[in-house]
Amino acid sequence: MANETVLSLSGMGVAPYSARGLTQTLTPIGQATSVRRTINGGLVDLSLAAFRKYRSTISGGDQRAPSVDGVWPGQIVTVDCISELAYPVGGTPQRTVVAGSSHEDGGFVYYRPRLQMMVVGFTATQDEWGATVKWQLELEEV
Repeated sequence: MANETVLSLSGMGVAPYSARGLTQTLTPIGQATSVRRTINGGLVDLSLAAFRKYRSTISGGDQRAPSVDGVWPGQIVTVDCISELAYPVGGTPQRTVVAGSSHEDGGFVYYRPRLQMMVVGFTATQDEWGATVKWQLELEEV
């Protein structure tokens, strides 16, 4: 069977017929943001570079359940993301680039990152009469 999606979840997999309607969000983890005002009202960044990591939510809805049997919070998975990141041509990507995903457009290089992430939670909801399964996987970069 040909791949149904560019998403890859090494360590748990993407089950056939579970991947239609996939969406992915990438947001900074809570600890990545530490801004404070100085006594003069200026805004300064006090965050540490070590905390510049991503949180991700991957959601889907299809005919089959996702491959979450035996997957529990704390498990490490390698995620070849759906979401793209971009940097100016001549710059350097900040994350590992998924092979074959890099392309240029308008002075920027776009790529899908490969991230080492930890499962922090998931949900799966099955509609018996509608014959659909909606699911959501919550992850944080390790």
